[in-house]
Amino acid sequence: MSDLKKIKDEFLSKLRSKLDLSEVNKIKSDLFSKNGLITNQFKKIGSIPESERKKYATDLNAIKDELQDLITLKLNEIETLEVNEKLQNEKVDVTLPERPIARGKIHPVSQTIDEISSIFSEIGFSVEEGPDVENEYNNFTALNTPEHHPARDMHDTFYLDEKKQKLLRTHTSPVQIRTMLKDKPPFKIIAPGRTYRSDSDQTHSPMFHQVEGLHIDKNINMGDLKGCLNYFIKEFFEVDKIKMRFRPSHFPFTEPSAEVDIGYKIKDGKIIIGEGDQWLEILGCGMVHPNVLKNVKVDPNKFQGYAFGIGIDRLAMLKYGINDLRAFFECDYRWLNHFGFDPLDVPTNYRGLSR
Repeated sequence: MSDLKKIKDEFLSKLRSKLDLSEVNKIKSDLFSKNGLITNQFKKIGSIPESERKKYATDLNAIKDELQDLITLKLNEIETLEVNEKLQNEKVDVTLPERPIARGKIHPVSQTIDEISSIFSEIGFSVEEGPDVENEYNNFTALNTPEHHPARDMHDTFYLDEKKQKLLRTHTSPVQIRTMLKDKPPFKIIAPGRTYRSDSDQTHSPMFHQVEGLHIDKNINMGDLKGCLNYFIKEFFEVDKIKMRFRPSHFPFTEPSAEVDIGYKIKDGKIIIGEGDQWLEILGCGMVHPNVLKNVKVDPNKFQGYAFGIGIDRLAMLKYGINDLRAFFECDYRWLNHFGFDPLDVPTNYRGLSR
């Protein structure tokens, strides 16, 4: 009996018997590994007389294919059997009482974004979004930030290429550029989202959340801006009165520019927003610079508008008594279970945002 026939008969007999996964894999290794029986037979082809070589190679390939097919079939049968056994063992009796379910919680940042969107939608703002990876024009140039401005320094900005053309957006203001480039005024939008700065310490995170607001129309002035922010702050903190002051500041994309402070006091270890003689900075704002309007093909002689930027993480910390910014990003379920919100409790103005 030839070597090929012996190999074929021996292993066909083995493969037709009942085997487990490890036994099939051992047969596969015995036949087709680096020093397997079939592999060694192929190595002998060069030493076989030329007159017999063609027939030998043909027979060897046929045996190889037959054995490989049978091994594959056997492996599929074992896999199917294991799946069926697993399904049988893990089936659920639907007539049994339901198991207790641990419901997840909405993150305070997500809740705050929903609250902000709910408030501004009541006064006609729509929500716009944009990509986290921005180009240099939308993030800086179109927003009247010149080439050598400190904000463009690599210590402040995460650049994604050597030419500094692609970057992680440093604010959500590029969304206002994208919105104005694709449409015509008037514009009344907010743009919440993630932003990135190369800064990390106890009070700063390299990734944080911001909401940008923009209102462009005819005859818009600082009075409109003050009224909008006054309404927002009272609604967000759910207070009847609010002390608010504007301090002169500078932003390249607004003129005039201002920082906004709100009054507060400490009572029984808690911050009371809207009362007291202490001041807390919460946002920056101003009238949109004419150069920004020109960059998006809006005539500054016909249209004016205001813009503002608010740190969402900071608002959430103030409203819900969270004293450490880092906790937002630590993925601690115990913290989320304490500060999180019911997923079905969608914020609405008419019944109270956080109730």
